[in-house]
Amino acid sequence: MNEENDKDLELDDYREDEQNSVILNTHENINRDLCGEIMRIEQGYVELRLTTSSEMVADDQGLIHGGFIFGAADFAAMAAVNEKNVVLVGADTHFLSPVKFGDEINFVARVRHKEGRKRNVYVEAHVLDIKIFHGEFRTVITEKHVLKLKLLDIEKS
Repeated sequence: MNEENDKDLELDDYREDEQNSVILNTHENINRDLCGEIMRIEQGYVELRLTTSSEMVADDQGLIHGGFIFGAADFAAMAAVNEKNVVLVGADTHFLSPVKFGDEINFVARVRHKEGRKRNVYVEAHVLDIKIFHGEFRTVITEKHVLKLKLLDIEKS
């Protein structure tokens, strides 16, 4: 099997099947080695697993940089909302315990509040039975891709 077929199979994991299972509609091209692999996806709910790697190590003790944990939590939140044009607008997060090289982090994300185009998603993460992270992610669903929106109308003189 070549690399292109492998990539197609990964994307097919999130496509709708005859049983009408939920498919991933956002962040399809994200690097799953750095942001985690979706293990389960339902409407408003995601379970994601991130296995820490040497690329994430911050020091000679094997400490994992918190940005990778945040990135995986952000991806889990976006997948829980599961709208094509969902963007993060804010987050209130807490890092509760350090993570080391080789740890497997399990994330659970749940949409807790919907108001118009806004969604609040609660995410928590564990290594084994130890809660290492939790946070509230505030998102907005935009009509177009965020890079195609006219955010500022600047008048030309």
